[in-house]
Amino acid sequence: MKKKRQDKIIEIIEKYPITTQEMLKEYLEKEGLDVTQATLSRDINELDLQKQASEIGNIYVRRPKPAFPPLPIFRDSVISVAYAMNMVSIKCSTGMAQAVCATLDKMDRSEILGTIAGDDTIFVLTESENAAAEFTEMLRSVLPD
Repeated sequence: MKKKRQDKIIEIIEKYPITTQEMLKEYLEKEGLDVTQATLSRDINELDLQKQASEIGNIYVRRPKPAFPPLPIFRDSVISVAYAMNMVSIKCSTGMAQAVCATLDKMDRSEILGTIAGDDTIFVLTESENAAAEFTEMLRSVLPD
């Protein structure tokens, strides 16, 4: 139910200029989804929505996801990056793989099909070997020499 509701929220804000939570609640109710104000607030937070200025006032939009990883966590935590076929392996300092992986998951990279992290290693599945090579080079470019 939560996934369906959150998907509908995204659909609504992409289709209509929603300026308030009450307006969003009304659109959800028209779609047959009853939601409390508290649940709607949690959904907005979890979906990382923000308000953006428009001609009619501030409207809800999806927060742009970074295409490039946040530099400090990568520079401080990643030891090495390599790839084989369409899999990228990222070696991290002990205990840091989960945090680095979370930042990867927030990136808007269409070539990433999925990630999995252990204590000090992350595996990134990409759509092709070429995508893995390019992603590896991009990550290496932010690491200290």
